[in-house]
Amino acid sequence: MHHSPPHFQDTNRASMATRSDRRDFLKTTAATAMGAWGTAAGLSLTGLALTATEAIASQEANQHMFKRSLAQWSRNRTRRAGKRDTLDLPALSKTEFGIDAVEYVNQFFKDKAQDKAYLADLKQRCLDAGVTNHLIMIDGEGALGDPDAAQRTKAVENHYPWVEAAKDLGCITIRVNAHSEGPSQEQQKLAADGLHRLCEFGAQHDINIIVENHGGLSSNGQWLTGVMKLVDMPNCGTLPDFGNFHLGDGKWYDRYQGVTEMMPYAKAVSAKSKEFDASGNEVQTDYVRMMKIVLDAGFHGFIGIEWEGEQPDEYEGIRLTKRLLEKVRDQLA
Repeated sequence: MHHSPPHFQDTNRASMATRSDRRDFLKTTAATAMGAWGTAAGLSLTGLALTATEAIASQEANQHMFKRSLAQWSRNRTRRAGKRDTLDLPALSKTEFGIDAVEYVNQFFKDKAQDKAYLADLKQRCLDAGVTNHLIMIDGEGALGDPDAAQRTKAVENHYPWVEAAKDLGCITIRVNAHSEGPSQEQQKLAADGLHRLCEFGAQHDINIIVENHGGLSSNGQWLTGVMKLVDMPNCGTLPDFGNFHLGDGKWYDRYQGVTEMMPYAKAVSAKSKEFDASGNEVQTDYVRMMKIVLDAGFHGFIGIEWEGEQPDEYEGIRLTKRLLEKVRDQLA
């Protein structure tokens, strides 16, 4: 049975209460301030005042539909060229793009998982920039569904330092992969075994363990939700990525169906973008359709901006994705 993450539930309730209180306050203040003038003029301004304040309240509600984070993978070409360091990401996210949450990629600071001084420095830079550390994407630590029991255990334990690093940074989540080998059903059981053991360790540190659709069977939404059901732990979930639905051998899983299937377990969402048309729409994904699926599932957490295209450059790709999310947010509101 799936359990929604408590931090999202609490945030949603608090956000709804805050909007309601603020709306009432604005109505009262506007009516009081304008009441005397309206009476003297022989006019009823109540309707006008409510319209104005409702517009403000509506704008505020739009802002709370979802939160945005910047995925470090958006900067992968620049980072691989050695021009940027992970330590620069928080300030860059805030000053260049106005995004106040970040998602790290462990490949970019692979040797730092247990470097307490480095992690403390990175966390301080986030605090200085007013940026939230959201999650770390983990790759290259072995297959959690490895058919070899010893190798599967090794893969689980290889992830332990990253759980601890996430805790040190103030993240709430790490993203892992559910790779395995063999028949589909057997892979499902093996992946669930490794994931369950890692989730047990994550629970000791209050860290969520989430799986992204990341190629192969993990890009089959039905298969991945089957893994979630087998694990059945509250800190286990998914990270639906808008674009990663390649099953292999040139076959693709329907991205809208896949995201729909994964959303009941989602604790984060990746807004993958690769190409934009002249109107600022993503060519491969209908963002209105996709974000409606996300919001209809009751998700109001972080939407990670993950630019992966070749043209334009990384800065503009990130900005285009952010603008598209804002445009879609206003349309759906």
